[in-house]
Amino acid sequence: MYEWMRRWALVLLKAPGEPHPPMGDPASLRVFRAGLNYYRLRIFRWALVEFLALAGILFWTWFLIDVEQTARTQAAERAQRPAAAAPTATEPEKAKTPMNGKERFENWKARLKQNLRAAASKGGVGADGKISRKGQHFSGWAGFKQTFVEIALLLPANAFAIIMGLKLASFLFYLAQLPITYAVRRLDYEMRWYLVTDRSLRLRHGVWKISEATMSFANIQQVVVSQGPLQRMLGLADVKVKSAGGGGGGGGHYNHEEAEMHTGLFHSVTNANEIRDLILERLRRFREAGLGDPDEKMVADPQRAIVAITPSSQVSPGALAAARELAAESRRVRMLLLNG
Repeated sequence: MYEWMRRWALVLLKAPGEPHPPMGDPASLRVFRAGLNYYRLRIFRWALVEFLALAGILFWTWFLIDVEQTARTQAAERAQRPAAAAPTATEPEKAKTPMNGKERFENWKARLKQNLRAAASKGGVGADGKISRKGQHFSGWAGFKQTFVEIALLLPANAFAIIMGLKLASFLFYLAQLPITYAVRRLDYEMRWYLVTDRSLRLRHGVWKISEATMSFANIQQVVVSQGPLQRMLGLADVKVKSAGGGGGGGGHYNHEEAEMHTGLFHSVTNANEIRDLILERLRRFREAGLGDPDEKMVADPQRAIVAITPSSQVSPGALAAARELAAESRRVRMLLLNG
């Protein structure tokens, strides 16, 4: 089932597959992924949230059923009392005049206060405002439940049927979202790509919102390994690659260091030291070879450019000698122009 959902999710979201390798020698490509414990941690958090949500649904379902039964019992008891003991009607009820929404709400609040004060003639409301029955004070859980009971007594007869219908709908929605939220977290783990070549690196993550960054070794300034307490327990770490670049955004506190540095993150990998050493080694080789594009270096030396562009087997000795004379002549002309 997951594979079917994964395929359709990628189609609907138009999420790209594996990213193309960044600039560099294809033979030098190394692909890294987030650690398996990172996936397990995300699934654990997902399961914990879903368990708490299910517990909340079950609690409120049980609580509302209990409140409904208590309200029915108390309503039957109140119906058997003498008419004089019943709470008197409010003026709008006596006058039988039409009421707007605000007046209905105020009337409903007044009736609720009367019920709370009366407490079914078996008790009352003490000086401390707590509902009492036969001299016993209802505070804490009992007071919380009794408040809902008094509210239920003022609701229409079909109100609880509607509420239970909504609870059933919420439970069905809960069951329907389980495979979807699971698939989202698994896809988020699977769609994390960290690619490194001998000249650059490419980082991509996300399913709904895809973020991709490509960084050249020519701009990389720092490679930092960081690890939090939970990551140490799970054998994970982050590799932060900082490169020079223009920055600076709008409002808020301006951080000059952050504004001039871009950060690429290898998040929650198991081989952070290996990644750091690989990047530093390739960065060292890249800088020892000289900065810039290999194409730019060939143009700097016309003789090497001609040899590089034309295979040696196809270059005749005469053509090579003519090219060297042309290069020497161009250098002499340039020197004459520079010396005036």
